[in-house]
Amino acid sequence: MSDMYNVSSSSHIRSKDTSAKIMLYVAIALLPASVFGIWNFGLQALILILVCVATCVASEWIFEKLIQKKSTINDFSAVVTGLLLALNLPHTLPIWQAVLGSVFAIVIVKMLFGGLGQNFMNPALGGRCFLLVSFAGTMTSFTYDGVTGATPLALLKNGESVDTMKMLLGTTAGTIGETSVIAILIGAIFLILMGVIDLTIPASYILSFGVFVLLFGGHGFDVTYLTAHLCGGGLMLGAFFMATDYVTSPITPMGKVVFGIVLGILTGLFRLFGANAEGVSFAIILGNLLVPIIEKFTIPRAFGQKKEVK
Repeated sequence: MSDMYNVSSSSHIRSKDTSAKIMLYVAIALLPASVFGIWNFGLQALILILVCVATCVASEWIFEKLIQKKSTINDFSAVVTGLLLALNLPHTLPIWQAVLGSVFAIVIVKMLFGGLGQNFMNPALGGRCFLLVSFAGTMTSFTYDGVTGATPLALLKNGESVDTMKMLLGTTAGTIGETSVIAILIGAIFLILMGVIDLTIPASYILSFGVFVLLFGGHGFDVTYLTAHLCGGGLMLGAFFMATDYVTSPITPMGKVVFGIVLGILTGLFRLFGANAEGVSFAIILGNLLVPIIEKFTIPRAFGQKKEVK
């Protein structure tokens, strides 16, 4: 009888899909961006991806062994965390820094808070932001075709022109997995068709960010400028693969819309008025922290329930 009172970690919606199956779908959806990143940046990108995935899985396994807890590496969540972290890193990042970021993502952000379903922020983004703060030099140094230079967003912020077609295809500087919008959208469509995510959060995120850029970007209704912002940086990767994380995003219908709008506004603020040309990672992490408040004020009222009058 006492077993009926044991509540597992979120989520609690009954479904034939297991956590392992969902995470496997996400890993498969990330393959187009991963393969393109390896083709675009070469062997260094492949090594970095393998190192991040292996370190995340090993960190989770070792941590659970140390605390004598049943291993959960079979749910593929550590694989997804390692893959997402690697795709958010420049291919020139030293291996030891990638290992450090992977350990931080799994041990500090995920496992110390109880593991999958109980972490308060996206582990991969937590690891990336840790590396950005700790090793800003290597995390913001990008090389393409052997030439070190600024990313399209950095050029855009400095008032220079960018090639939006290259940004769409991905033949430009950036992190391993963020450059090709086409590859990211292929993976996103797969997740939507498999029923893993819906368009509520990504659409509200991208639309609100687009409106913010048009209103405050200083270029009026400049389609080229807007397209460059939409295709540049980690916006698409973040909108479809990290903002939609089941654990760290709202579950209420209105909460998802509010969450997406908050992310769009924060990303716009960071990109247009901040010191850095990018802002997706910090925007999503701050949004994760606001999820409990968003859900508190967006809980649907039961049919027939009357608001209490004080």
